Amino acid sequence: MNNKHVYTFGDKKAEGNAGMKNLLGGKGANLAEMNLIGVPVPPGFSITTEVCTLYYKEGRDKVVKLIKPQVEQAVKNIEKIMGAKFGDKENPCLVSVRSGSRASMPGMMDTVLNLGLNDVAVKGIAKKSGNERFAWDSYRRFVQMFGDVVLDLKPASKEDIDPFEEIIDQLKEERGVLLDTELNTKDLKELVKRFKAAVKKKTGKDFPDDPWEQLWASIMAVFGSWMNDRAIYYRKLNGIPDEWGTAVNVQAMVFGNMGEGSGTGVAFTRDAGTGEDIFNGEY
Repeated sequence: MNNKHVYTFGDKKAEGNAGMKNLLGGKGANLAEMNLIGVPVPPGFSITTEVCTLYYKEGRDKVVKLIKPQVEQAVKNIEKIMGAKFGDKENPCLVSVRSGSRASMPGMMDTVLNLGLNDVAVKGIAKKSGNERFAWDSYRRFVQMFGDVVLDLKPASKEDIDPFEEIIDQLKEERGVLLDTELNTKDLKELVKRFKAAVKKKTGKDFPDDPWEQLWASIMAVFGSWMNDRAIYYRKLNGIPDEWGTAVNVQAMVFGNMGEGSGTGVAFTRDAGTGEDIFNGEY
């Protein structure tokens, strides 16, 4: 097994390339290649598919110990390029954590966005973006996504109600509004509070505020999602071998323009590596 487990990209430099799809997954290889040809994409790093295989053979603790120094160095590289610090209260750097199989498996595995937010960092994002509502909407979406993906607070079946959506619906009823976008900043703060209370009730533990704890849990959750029911079923339908594993891509979140028009703006975070605009609500 290769001693290098983490490949960085950013600032038009990359340790990988398009020919390394088996090791870096399709997304990681493409992100590396985009940097090499000069396309400006947010910096990040890919953890190899070999680490995923090791995760299932050796378990979480051994994998974390193996890749920890390389991941920490790769995060420093993101911070340097972004001019922001992971977990900082004044100028926080947020990241996304995504899967990346060598074969396309859209929507089959898990993703966590806006990772690095906590009660302190959200204030830094509010100041940085100039939009407090956007910051708190990003925060409540992060808690919801982390709760679903990492802490397994999700409906047991299609018939069951999503616990977070139930909380949102209850608050909207209390406020006498129909749409999520009608909830104001104070309401979004209340949602974060109620979401965290739901996490505590279900897991018996507080929602993790430490960005590094959030990051490691999310990386392992993405590796874990390689063997979720829908991913296994998709691979069987498409002839994708289980032993291929998935890479994990960690990438800086970049705030798109929050424009003005008729009193309504759209707040979103763009993952330029995939070309996706992650919608974060209207204000």
